[in-house]
Amino acid sequence: MHLTEEGRRAFAHDHRFLGAEHARNERRTLIVVAITAAMMVVEILAGWAYGSMALLADGWHMATHAGAIGLAAFAYRFAARHDADPRFSFGAGKVGDLAGFSSAIVLGVIALAIGVESVVRLTAPQPVAYAEATAIAVIGLAVNVVCALLLGHDHSHGGGRHHGHHHGHGHDRHDHADDHDHDGHAHDDHNLRGAYVHVLADALTSALAIGGLLAGWRFGWTWVDPAIGVVGAGVIGWWSISLARDTGRVLVDATPDARLAAHIRATLETGDVRVTDLHLWRIGPGHMAAIVSLVTHRPEQPAAYKARLGALEGLSHVTVEVNLCEGETRRYATA
Repeated sequence: MHLTEEGRRAFAHDHRFLGAEHARNERRTLIVVAITAAMMVVEILAGWAYGSMALLADGWHMATHAGAIGLAAFAYRFAARHDADPRFSFGAGKVGDLAGFSSAIVLGVIALAIGVESVVRLTAPQPVAYAEATAIAVIGLAVNVVCALLLGHDHSHGGGRHHGHHHGHGHDRHDHADDHDHDGHAHDDHNLRGAYVHVLADALTSALAIGGLLAGWRFGWTWVDPAIGVVGAGVIGWWSISLARDTGRVLVDATPDARLAAHIRATLETGDVRVTDLHLWRIGPGHMAAIVSLVTHRPEQPAAYKARLGALEGLSHVTVEVNLCEGETRRYATA
């Protein structure tokens, strides 16, 4: 049977699985990069002008955050430009997870560096220009609050409308259901989450620095600043581990939602139909793909099984394979 070009196009579809807020998140991230970089320059120049090693150190520390957030902005742009690139089998929706994992590694290194430096300063306190350092730290905290507000309270979500691409495979034929839209759960945008955690880490270090500087300035407790630094390093380290764990699971295609997997099985396993193989993984913020193999004595068209899954939220790309039990004559419903 010859399939015309028009017929081929009727069954073709794209693999665009970016988050619903992708463009908006890219713009917000770029603004945060610009603000963070500007504050970085101010802290480095102020540290050099006032002879404050604390300000210089915080300025270079902020530079690492600017670089990491810049990576997040680059990931948004890269994913948008390569969203329809056929070299990416399931689109470029997971580029943000890769950037989020990189941010987690950078955060871990920063936490380790802060922890080591804080321990060193506990054993060998260094003189600090309290007035200048406190003023800049307050400005830095304000900047971080503004950046956190820019990234928004919905930093962990990327849901919205999902485009469903459902594939069906029988033994001798492929059946493609028409694309359909349905509302889905909002899933974490790990790229934006990585940028947000960097901003929170900066805000935390600024707030803790202010407390330590004020204690040292007012009471002469030079040990408070490095002690608070150790606490801050621990908190940032925990954020790093959490982000690395969540993004790592996406990158290795771990099952993202055990309840959804159970619902898929329960929805399909009616009568003598049994699910023999099920793969469920995330392909972008708010988008999941599934490959399901079925076995039954009385097979229906793959489209019938896909229709049953249409009510499940979050599925954007579904492939169904229908297998006939051994010894049965192959039959398909005509309805």
